[in-house]
Parts: sequence; structure tokens; C-alpha cells
Amino acid sequence: MGKSTKMAALMARRATRGFVLFSSASRREIINKQPTAAAVSCHRLFASRRLAPVYRFACVSRFSTTISVPAEDSITQSILKEKSAAEQGTSDDKKEGQEDKKDEKPKRDWTKISIYVTLAMFGVGGTVSLVEMGRPQRDENGQVVKDEFSNDVIFVAYFRRAWKEMMGYKTMIEEPSREKLLPDPLQEPYYQPPYTLVLEMTGVLVHPEWTYASGWRFKKRPGLDYFLSQVGPPLFEVVIYTREQGFTAYPLIDSLDPNGYIMYRLFRDATKYMNGHHVKDLSSLNRDMGKVIIVDCDPHAYQLQPSNAVGLKKWDGNSDDRTLFDLAFFLRTVATSGVEDIRPVLDYYRSEDDPLEAFKRNQARLQEEQARKIEEEAENKKSVAPLGSWSRGFFGSRR
Repeated sequence: MGKSTKMAALMARRATRGFVLFSSASRREIINKQPTAAAVSCHRLFASRRLAPVYRFACVSRFSTTISVPAEDSITQSILKEKSAAEQGTSDDKKEGQEDKKDEKPKRDWTKISIYVTLAMFGVGGTVSLVEMGRPQRDENGQVVKDEFSNDVIFVAYFRRAWKEMMGYKTMIEEPSREKLLPDPLQEPYYQPPYTLVLEMTGVLVHPEWTYASGWRFKKRPGLDYFLSQVGPPLFEVVIYTREQGFTAYPLIDSLDPNGYIMYRLFRDATKYMNGHHVKDLSSLNRDMGKVIIVDCDPHAYQLQPSNAVGLKKWDGNSDDRTLFDLAFFLRTVATSGVEDIRPVLDYYRSEDDPLEAFKRNQARLQEEQARKIEEEAENKKSVAPLGSWSRGFFGSRR
């Protein structure tokens, strides 16, 4: 027996005091929670292959820590298994990649086709529009009417006519539908009110509401009937000037004004479209600008003539609102005072956050001053009356 064999026999004897001898055909394991020098030496002997195959054991203690040493056969088998698994995985990945490529190819083809079809449709549509819009006009006999583009090359002439037509559509959308939005003032024997009152409908007179049961409905502002009766003729020429479409607003105005206080109606086509807002150009009303008042809740609507505006807060549908009552009193006061130019008056109140509240404060202050003057005059009359009676009694009365 060699030296290594003697050492193995010695370690086997020591195993009876705390280690367990076992045999395994596939792998050798040394199990010990805290590896001792004997366990490590045993593991090195097995790793060096100096022991005969019959001495296969492991040192196991009560702490159970595992040190695995694969057998010779298991190494070969594991390598072969790993290699076959890798080859199989590679083949599977190739198959999946080929299938994905096959699926992506029809998608790419359809995407290209759809892009080409879209571009072709735009091209055909643009060509047809260019021909239709750039075609020269003809008279009653079918003869071509000459214009400023007749001497140009045909293609250039068609393009310039089409461009002019598109600019005409743009102007039609942005500019009012006509230069004079209202007819000339009435002449005698007809009566023309001295002032013109321009009212926005949505947010000032009505509030749109939507419910599942009824859909869209317009709620009437409290005091609207009283307001129209106070500001209508003979004081004001009432004009509804709204950004709503005519087919929506026209029947609504009929229901709001059964007595006919509203004299004229202007809709979205009469506004000027500027920077995304429908602006109301009061200079197109064909009226004296010094006697035109616009009431609106959108500052952008009267940005061209802010001195003619009474800006209100947008009505949110509150049923306890009293704004129209205060507004009627304010407008009647202005109209009955006979102001030649209302713009300085409106500029004064426009500097206030709430013009109507400022007007009410001024009216209350004015009433207090008038009451004070009346009291002073009454006191002066009382003080003068005794002196007059004494003088008449002293000098005698004349007959």
C-alpha cells in the first residue's frame, strides 16, 4: 500500500466519529457545514484521482455544507447535453427569425402600397382642384373671358387663378360677409333710436346646457324680458351680434324675443376671424361710433373698439343672477342723459373690475348728495321764512 492509500484508510477510520460513508455511481459529494482540513484533503484526493474507484465516500457533519465533485461520466454527459441543447436552441431561434421575417415582409409590402396609394390620391386630387379652380371663366356664349392671367403660360395661368381663388376663400372666412352689416339709419317719417346696443347672445343672454335626457338646451338668463323692454326702442336700436351660426341662433332669438324688441341679427359670417377668435368690427355697422355700445363677455370680441364695450363676466347659468337688471338701469341712465359720445363714459367704467358695481356705488353716492342738498335747501327756507314775516309786520304790507 502506498502513502496515499494509508492516508485514505486513516480518514475512513476517522469517519466513524462524525462522517458518513456512502457510494454514488454518478457523482461524489462531500457534505459538511464547516469544512474541516480532513474534508478538504478528502476532496483533493478525489480530485487528483489517486484513490481507487472503490473508495468513494464523502464527509458529512451535522452542519451540512455541500461540496460537489462531478464524476468522469457525468462531465461528458453534461457537455454533450449542453451542446445539443445549444444547437437545438440555435435552430429554434433561426426558425422563429425566419417566420418573423416572413410575417414582416407582407406587412412592409402593404405599408408601402398604402403610402403609394395615398400619395397618388393626393396627387390626383390636387391636379383636379388645380384644373377646376384655375380654369378661365366663360361668358354666356361660351367664349373665354380674358383676365390678367390670359397672357401667361397655360400652366402658370392655371396655377395663379387657382391661387387667387384659394385666397378668395380665405378672405371669405376671415372677413365679414359684407362691408355694411346694417342698412342706413331710418329717415323721417320713421323713427331711428339715437343709440345702438349690440348684444352677444351666448354667455350674456343665454347659457348652453347639456343633459342625457334632453341633449343641448339654452337656459334663459333671469330678467331677460325686463331687460329687453327697458333697452328697446325708443332708447336703443337693439342688435344681436353673436359668434354662433345663423341656423342655430335664429330660431333661438325668435323664442327669446316674442315682442320684437330686437331689430337686427348678425351671426358668425359677419365677424372677422383674427388669431383664432371671432372679432366683431363695430366700424362695419354703418352707425355713429360715438353712440354704439357693445355688451359682451369675451374681450377678444371687441378688441378693435374697446372704448365702446361694456365687459361682463360670462354667465354660468346661476338662477339667482341679477346682472341684467343692473345693466338695464345703467344703459337707461346713459341714454336718458343725452350723451353725445358714450366712449369717455365707458372708458371710465372700463377701468373698474366690475363696471356695474362701480356704477351702482356712484349712483348711491349721487343720491346721497342730492338728498343732502334737498335737506340743506329745506333748512334754508325755514330760516328765511320767519325773517320775512317779521319784516312785513314791522313795515306793514303793501296793497
